[in-house]
Parts: sequence; structure tokens; C-alpha cells
Amino acid sequence: MTITQLQYVLAVAEYQNFTLAAEKSFVTQPTLSMQIQKLEDELDILIFDRTKKPIQLTDVGKKIVEQAKNIVNESGRIKDIVDQQKGFVGGEFKLGIIPTVMPTLLPMFLTNFIKKHPKVNLKIEELNTHAIIQKIKEGHLDAAIAATPLLNDSIKERVLYYEPFVAYVPESHRLSNTKKINASDLNIDDILLLEDGHCFRDGVINLCKTAKGFEDDYFQLESGSFETMIKLANEGLGMTLLPYLHTLDIKEKEKSRLRFFNDPNPAREVSLIYHKNELKIHIIDALQDVISGIIRGAIAFQNVEIISPVK
Repeated sequence: MTITQLQYVLAVAEYQNFTLAAEKSFVTQPTLSMQIQKLEDELDILIFDRTKKPIQLTDVGKKIVEQAKNIVNESGRIKDIVDQQKGFVGGEFKLGIIPTVMPTLLPMFLTNFIKKHPKVNLKIEELNTHAIIQKIKEGHLDAAIAATPLLNDSIKERVLYYEPFVAYVPESHRLSNTKKINASDLNIDDILLLEDGHCFRDGVINLCKTAKGFEDDYFQLESGSFETMIKLANEGLGMTLLPYLHTLDIKEKEKSRLRFFNDPNPAREVSLIYHKNELKIHIIDALQDVISGIIRGAIAFQNVEIISPVK
């Protein structure tokens, strides 16, 4: 039994196809099939049911795959231990970012990070929070940037900043003549929300629940992007809430429709998260330093500041 054989098994389990698994593993299909067959012969069992389309794991195969994930992940940590000991900031690093943070934060820090740490092969994937947690647990991500707290015992969180909410209020809205608003002014019935699955949506709903009575059976128009919600608001279909960084990129003529909150300003907590057993801490430290430096240097707009956590 070899690590390579287990890696091939995991690839077939993920893609449910020998040809695609071989392609993703950068080997020929006969080579991959032969190595898996050798492992099955050695164990005297079948890991895959090849009569099913797509290929399925056998009952014992499911148990083997779960153990193989642990073995392959732990084997990869040996190099991480050596790199950490040597203080080497380099190698592959897989980072997930939630969709409501990706478009604004990534352009702010990516170029600086690449210049400062050119030996890090950063692989970035946009994922929702649920997928991020799952991939961190399975070892498919080294870290992620997400809204917190997650209250997950297996995941550590390092707060990067607190990002204020900003209201986008069209001219026809009941709050259009209000210079600054309070959380108590919000009404879930006229707020456009991101579609289900976005943690920013959950934050807005929780804010409205806190502000006043909340009924679950409300009619609500939902969208997959802030840009679409702004367009819908401009059509008079309601107001919406935006994360502060997103407001920096909206059109100049639309900035007059922004309404900031009176203190205390509602905000979301954005953190760098990783598994409690993660060993690439030297790269996580480097990411935190670069992002925190960028955030500290962010220009205040309308007296609203991006707040870095106190160290």
C-alpha cells in the first residue's frame, strides 16, 4: 500500500470516473487503474463497484476512503513541518473566500501578497461558508476568509476586520430623506436580500430580527449579487444593505443614495479561518499581516472606518 495508490483512490471517489481521475492526477488512465487494482488485490476486496454508472464505492470502499483522506492529509503535513521549522514561506496554499468578500478584498491584497511572498503558490476558490467548512475539514483548503463567528470547535478564527453595513436607499423609499438611519428603522418587508446560502443575507435578517418583530412568512425578492440588488432598488422595489467595501466601487451618481447608520454601527466580522490542526501557520501569519496592513491603510469614507481588531 502506498500514498500514491491512496491518492488515486481518492481521485476516483471524487470524480466517479477513472479517466477523469487520471486526468486530474496527471497520469494515464491505465497507470491509475493498475495501481488501484494492485491495492484491491493486496487488500483482497473491491473498493469500487465498476458495474455502476457513475462508478460507486462499495460499503468497505467508503470506509477505506475516509481513512485514506486522513492518511494522505497527514502525509502532506511532513513537508509543512519542515517548511515551518526552516521559516520558509512558500509552497501550495489553498484559500477559500466567501462571495460577498471576494470581489472587494481580494483585489486589495493579492498583488501585495504575491510581491511579498512570490514562492507561495496561492490557489483561490470562491465558496459559500458551508462549502468552506466542509473543505477545511476534509483538507481540501488550508484556510479561508469568511464571516464569523462560526462556533465550530474544529476551526480557529483570526479576526481581520469589522466591516460596517451601509444602506442603499432609492429616492422613492420611505427613508430617502433620512441622512443617517438606525437599525430600528429597518423593515424586512422592504429590504432586498441576497439569495439563501449567503452569510451576509443571514446577517441582515438577524439585524432585522433584533430591530423589531419578525415574521417568517414574508414576501421577499432575492438576488445572487449586490449589483443586481442595487439595480432592483433603483427600480423602486425596495432598499438593500451593502458591506462597506462594496460601496467604494459603486457609480458616483449612486453614492448619494447611501445611508450610514448612527452609532452603534451594525457590522460583520470577517476572519481568516483554518483547521485547528493546520500546520501552514507561517503562510497564515503572512496572509494576516498583509491583509491587516491593507485594511489599516483603507481610506475612510463619510466618516465610516474599516476597523482592524486590537492586537
